[in-house]
Amino acid sequence: MKPSVRIILAAAAVAACLFIWLLSDRLAAEARREVTLNRVEAVVADSLDRKFITPEDVKDWMDDYGTYMGLRLDSVDLCRVETLIDRKSAVRKSQAWLTGDGTLHISVTQREPVVRFQSREGGFYADRDGFLFPLQNRHTARVPVVDGDLPLHLEKGFKGEPESEAGKAWVSSILSLVRFLETKKEWADLVGQVTVLKGGNLVIIPRDGNERFLIGTPTDIEAKFDRIRKYYEGVAPLEQGYRTVDVRYAHQIVCKKH
Repeated sequence: MKPSVRIILAAAAVAACLFIWLLSDRLAAEARREVTLNRVEAVVADSLDRKFITPEDVKDWMDDYGTYMGLRLDSVDLCRVETLIDRKSAVRKSQAWLTGDGTLHISVTQREPVVRFQSREGGFYADRDGFLFPLQNRHTARVPVVDGDLPLHLEKGFKGEPESEAGKAWVSSILSLVRFLETKKEWADLVGQVTVLKGGNLVIIPRDGNERFLIGTPTDIEAKFDRIRKYYEGVAPLEQGYRTVDVRYAHQIVCKKH
């Protein structure tokens, strides 16, 4: 067979395959246009660790879309679905897609709180990115609690990053403290609460014992916790009853009984 004939036959075969594919795709598209939305299937990722959201919640939120059951699949705005789900404070990201049986699938990833801020304005979580969102009614996360004179002024229901650069920087410094605690299980088990005094100094309140450890600003964290270790190893066994232990300054452990 001449090379030119082989080329012509190959081109014809490719053209035929392309035609069949285009025809099949068109027929499939026409079939999809005849299918209507008849079911919503919601899945919440990491629900074993965090129970902020249930699949039923996701389905209820779809009421904000308006009438959607019975819509043709090509009329369902998936971007709009994801946008309205993503507005919920405990949602990190959602994904929505349709299948040919008329099902709208929605997968939701929850936010992961790493610290809880408690103030007169109410309680808020922060995730690793510094995104703040309100406490959730259904579930309370077991994370470090920071209370006291917080340099944050958040309205009820606030979500997002602090508006001021000073607020963002302060939250970032607290997250640095939290990351340190996560890498040192002994300290994570020790710290029950962190209180902010007027002026910004931090006080570590252990889960057990009467001591209050004054660490100042959340800087030089590792060195300050090393001084807390030295207190427990060298001071506490010799003398009991200390109420305040100041570890703010290098090479100093100042203990007071009042």
